Order: sequence, then C-alpha cells, then structure tokens
Amino acid sequence: MPAGLSFLLSNTEFNARGSGVRASFGTVDQARDALASGAVDFVGGALGFDTDGLASLIAPEHVDFTAALRPAPTVDPMVADMLVTPDAVHRERVVAAIAAIDAGEVEKVVIARSLDARLSAPATPEELLARFAATAGGATIFGADLSAAPGHAGAWLIGASPELLLRKRGATVQCIPYAGSAPKFDAAGRPVAGAAESLRRSEKDLREHAYVVDYLRELLAPLCDEIVVPDRPQTIATSHVWHLATPITGTLTDPSVTSLDLAARLSPTPAVCGTPTAAAARIIGEIEGTRDFYAGTAGWCDASGDGEWVVSIRCLELDASRTRVRAWAGGGIVAGSDPDAEVAETTAKFQTVLSALGG
Repeated sequence: MPAGLSFLLSNTEFNARGSGVRASFGTVDQARDALASGAVDFVGGALGFDTDGLASLIAPEHVDFTAALRPAPTVDPMVADMLVTPDAVHRERVVAAIAAIDAGEVEKVVIARSLDARLSAPATPEELLARFAATAGGATIFGADLSAAPGHAGAWLIGASPELLLRKRGATVQCIPYAGSAPKFDAAGRPVAGAAESLRRSEKDLREHAYVVDYLRELLAPLCDEIVVPDRPQTIATSHVWHLATPITGTLTDPSVTSLDLAARLSPTPAVCGTPTAAAARIIGEIEGTRDFYAGTAGWCDASGDGEWVVSIRCLELDASRTRVRAWAGGGIVAGSDPDAEVAETTAKFQTVLSALGG
C-alpha cells in the first residue's frame, strides 16, 4: 500500500496515522540510527516478541496526528471457517507450564493459544481497524505494515490493545502494566457476579501482577531519577475482561533516551512472557513454538524521542492475500494456577478479535 495507510495508533487521548512509505527498517538498530542521523523524523510499526529479532518499522511519507479513527458503521460476520487450539490441548500446555514452575525452572510463564480463520471475502487493513474501533471500547487501536520483516511482505498486525507499554513525553515516561485477569462474562454471556472484587483479592493474580511491576521498576531504575509506583493495583475493565493494572511514572535522568530505546528495553514484560525472562521465553518456544509479532509491542517514536507503545495483544495478523488471519490469547501461569480457569481466561480474551470479525 505505497500511497495508503502504513501505520496507525489511535486511542481516546492520541492519534497517529502514517501514510505511504518513505523508508522501512527491519531492525531496531536501523530505525534508531535513521532517527539519530536525521534521515527520518518519525518511525511507527511493530517489534516482535523477541525485540532482538523481528521488527517492521516504517518512516511514513506523511503523519497525521489529528484524524481520529472512524468506527465501522456495522460489523457483519466475515469468517468463513475457523480453527482454534482445542481446550484440551491448551489445558495440557498449562499443566506443562505448571510442571516447569514446580521444578524451579521459572516463576511465571505466559502460555497462549491460537485462532486461525479464513475470511469469506478479502478484508483491507482499514476495514479491520474500523471494526476493532467499533467493538473494542476504550482500547488502543493499532495497525502496522509488517512488510519490512523477512517473510511478512504484505502482512499486517492489527488489534485493540488494553495495555500501555510506555508513553514518553520529554523526561517523563509512563507505563501501565496489566497482569492478572478475570472474565467479565460466563459461557452463556451473563456477567460474572463479583468478578472484579474477586480479582482484587486474588493472591495468585496479585502475585502474577507483582512480577510485572517489579520487572518494570528494575529496568527503569537505572534510567530514572525518580519512579512513582502505587502500593496496590487498580482493577480496569475492557469489553470482555477485568484486569489488574498499576500506573508507573518515571522521570528520566537523560531525556534523550527515546521511546524506541525504551520499547526495545522493556518488551516483552512478564505480563506476556514471564519471569525470569530468558527461561520463560525458552519454555514458551518449547510449548507454543515461534510467536513472531504476537506479545511484542506496536507504537511510534518521533525525532525528539517522544512516542507511545502498546503491548501487541488482542490482535491478529492479516496475511498478504487479505483472506486469512491468525490471532492469539494467553494467560499468565504461576504456582497454584488452575488449568481449567486458564482455558476460560483465554476464551474470554479471544472475544476482542471475534467481536471485530463479527462474532
């Protein structure tokens, strides 16, 4: 799409829409060097789950910070057929993850399942973005052309992330990690009574959440003069899921540290990977296989280093034919996790993508 949309990030506070492709970069280092040299003044796109691996970062020909994303007027069904990792298979994966935790290999690991769908007719990135905007409530809608990444020519990453990885403005950096969650509705679509209060009191979920907060504080501490972290998380609702969330604010010692630098440093957090990071990533690879762009980060960075990045969850990858999509849903596994509850949690998290696809 050389003259059309190449990148988008839109929420209730901010919009950034890139059009055309002035330059593209397949690694963080390439994009960082181009920004530092003044060759480009803005990059937007996605970093893979392994930030040292896949990346697709675009310097658009034009960036519009004013045009809000228009939701789709209707969201008709568009799925011809669909295949989801079976409940029993995902349950076995969770059991394997718990065994690794019990063996002392890892403290937390996030295990995901996938959904593959064939669309009844080709869909454009703009159409899918508008559908997410119509169905995903106050989430951040994001879209990134993945063509700069090897093997992803013509593909797009599109979704509605509830989770801000970081926002940088001048010397101020903000993170709002999500970890620990509960479905808002049961299998029959009825609200789960007391779900938010149960989540607030859940020792398992509070422990899972603390891993993420501690991780971010530890990585930000060497870069900041001050970090403010509340004592307890909040409960925040998306369209289908309750989450524990903690707003973190830091003051950078060196404001020239860019949002791209921070995104590469902080992603993936324990909210989508686990802890220790290397051990959790290894277990994910053994149990799931390669994640590519799922559970990485999508966002932008300008010439001043400011920018905004979200965690790439509640998303799908649209292939070059525009007729097939793959989506994912995961949950954090810690000691004491209930395999059946974890299956239910991923089912609830799939609803963001399924709603955008028309049910």
